[in-house]
Amino acid sequence: MKSLIFILLACSIAFSCADSEPIAEKNNKNTVLFPEVSAPIQLVDNGKEHLYASYYGINSFSANQRYATVLETDIVDRLPTEDDEATLGLVDLETMDFKPLTTTRAWNFQQGCMAHWLATSPDSLIIYNDLREGAFVSVIMNVHTQEEIKTIPHPVSAVSPDGTKAISINFSRLRITRSDYGYGGEGQDKKEDVQFPEDDGLFLLDLATGEAELIVSMADVKDLVPEIPEDGIEYFNHTLFSRGGSKIFWLARAIPNRNTTSLIVNIDGTGLQRCFPDDWAGSHFDWLNDEELMVTSSYEGKQYSHVLYTTGKQDYKRLGNGLLDFDGHGTFSPDEKWMVTDTYARENKFREQKIYLMDMKTNAVRTLGQFVTPESFRGYWRCDIHCRWSPNGDMIGFNSVHSGSRQAYLLKLKF
Repeated sequence: MKSLIFILLACSIAFSCADSEPIAEKNNKNTVLFPEVSAPIQLVDNGKEHLYASYYGINSFSANQRYATVLETDIVDRLPTEDDEATLGLVDLETMDFKPLTTTRAWNFQQGCMAHWLATSPDSLIIYNDLREGAFVSVIMNVHTQEEIKTIPHPVSAVSPDGTKAISINFSRLRITRSDYGYGGEGQDKKEDVQFPEDDGLFLLDLATGEAELIVSMADVKDLVPEIPEDGIEYFNHTLFSRGGSKIFWLARAIPNRNTTSLIVNIDGTGLQRCFPDDWAGSHFDWLNDEELMVTSSYEGKQYSHVLYTTGKQDYKRLGNGLLDFDGHGTFSPDEKWMVTDTYARENKFREQKIYLMDMKTNAVRTLGQFVTPESFRGYWRCDIHCRWSPNGDMIGFNSVHSGSRQAYLLKLKF
């Protein structure tokens, strides 16, 4: 079979890519056809800062791929507070117009306001977080009429694939344990004096009724996580439903030393288990299906890698044939054929953040681009690349500051 690989070429001081010559990539006697990739397309250019309105790996696009959810802000070099409103809006990907929808006071630079398109009406309904009357809530909105359909008295951190359920965690507790992932304000009870609360943890929300059920408390995981000192407290972060919606992955962490345990549970609260042996920890993640998920973790306690884990089998596989042995934000394409991931600026002296695409069949890896991040974007207001796939798998959205400001970008793929 004759196969060609086309590599993006877009050279500037801020951004550079691999060689543009057509080449054939062979891996284990298999020829891999990588897609043609467009130059990065900046979604909004109006003098303000922009980022996708959710965490990496979360779909930011309507089902018809006409619109993307984006946050607009004037904040650049500090943590947003409860007094800092960000504008949640839609970018029309045909006209590149930005349409403001509403404002939110429950947002951060890493995860936006956790906006999700709802599968119950995937071209018109979204859910996002806000701070209202002193409490963190989630709001379901029709983006075309701007009508608020429902306000749910709990913030969301993940939404089920069918759009009927969500996971809620304590964003006020996050503010004191992992500040750049929490929200400003007193929107929830931090329970900062309790190491392992029995009444706080992982809540399953019914988006039709707004009711919340605690399915795993922090007290439930006490015997599964490393011991913490007297002045430390446990917290939950980074939740994600499996692709079929039957399981939930999340990270249990603690301060002051931020030890990490990767956990999964069935949506009814049964089957609570650790993913890894001691010392493997965990950082970033995505479900490939209902049984397999990728977690960047310390493989065999030695080296952070993109590790594919099969639930219930204690079966682990390093992805990327040694080329992806770092802590990246890996996420799988809708057809499960590809994984896109990224690097941190700290990985090299040039402060370049790179995007890699891996073929799941052969583990062949290609660079899609490298983006220089200025020195000023560090710490709590850093800008991670945070890739996300479009529903058809022919676009990848990402955030970058290579132009000198925080902006949302798009790569178009042609297979």
